[in-house]
Amino acid sequence: MPQSCNWVAIAALLAASTAGMRAVRGEPATPPPSRSALEARYLSAPVLVTEGMTKAGEGYFAPDMRRICYQAVPAGRPFYEIFVQDFSADAPRAAIPARVSPGRGRTTCSWFSPDGTRLLFASSHLDPDAEATEATARAQAEDDARAGRRRRYQWDFDPWMDLFTSRLDGSDLVRLTSEKGYDAECSFSPDGTRVLFVSDRDGDPDIYVMDADGSNVRQLTHEPGYDGGPFFSPDGGWIAYRTDRVEKDMLQIHVMRADGSGDVAVTAGRGVHWAPFWHPTRPWLIWTGADHSDPTARPNYDLWIAAWEVAPDGSFAAGEPLRITDHPGADVLPAFSPDGSLLMWTASRGGDGGGRAASSQLWVSRLDDDAIVADLPSSTRGPIP
Repeated sequence: MPQSCNWVAIAALLAASTAGMRAVRGEPATPPPSRSALEARYLSAPVLVTEGMTKAGEGYFAPDMRRICYQAVPAGRPFYEIFVQDFSADAPRAAIPARVSPGRGRTTCSWFSPDGTRLLFASSHLDPDAEATEATARAQAEDDARAGRRRRYQWDFDPWMDLFTSRLDGSDLVRLTSEKGYDAECSFSPDGTRVLFVSDRDGDPDIYVMDADGSNVRQLTHEPGYDGGPFFSPDGGWIAYRTDRVEKDMLQIHVMRADGSGDVAVTAGRGVHWAPFWHPTRPWLIWTGADHSDPTARPNYDLWIAAWEVAPDGSFAAGEPLRITDHPGADVLPAFSPDGSLLMWTASRGGDGGGRAASSQLWVSRLDDDAIVADLPSSTRGPIP
């Protein structure tokens, strides 16, 4: 989205093992040799969740934790499609994905309704030129393959992207937005009565909220620049999102009240911070971050957690962040399970052993809450550099 979407470049390495699968189940396991001491302190050995797709990512848990939704590019297709897959912490890979989206155009930003019966997502399948758009994308991919080119990730603000809900089998498709322009990066409020989303209908991407049936649309952000990837806090009182309003493409984490007031920067400086996500039971925010202060160095995206609090005057404050991944590849788009015990994120850990990196896929680990609590700095005032 997107986490919602509009991702920055994604790449990573490292494979899961049978021992790692035992670790997610809580059984003793020997960490893989390449697993760092930092990751071993905070996370069980990561286990691969998705396979059989060209690439997959941006996954979220159903409220009952028995399913996940995500976007993936099937073999032979040029764009992401939306899938639902059964999930069990005892066997994260023992499920076959089922496509929910229509199978035409670009799709992204899936999210379960709070009762678990419907899926919210963005799709451009109503684009009258969808077939030509797909043909152009295929031709570009084939040309890149012949030339050995690997393009940087780029998210397209497709003007035909609109929001839809459907049953988990893809039936009963209901359109929620019909304004001209990009509508995506969507999620439900905890009580299911509202939908957060991003739209460029006013000229640049801003955050909006509407009733769950698509009515009563209200704009929440108005600053020039990109505002996106919004999620409600577990109590519905706050919204975390990312923005480049200070410097183009230099994304930072912000938090505002659910009505758009009380906006505060959580991060600042020459880093890129994005994909914020709330812990369901603890006052923690997790996000993806990388240092961009040195233009000659390759930035590495890792996952960071910070404690937060609401001050007596009602303002929001966050503490210094704790880094919980340090793999040489990128770790992005983190999402906690509804009970807070698991962390799922997008990475390309693995490879063929011959120097070729694996494609991005979903991975899952069990959190060591005690270690995180012991090491997490208490909250402080002001943005984090």
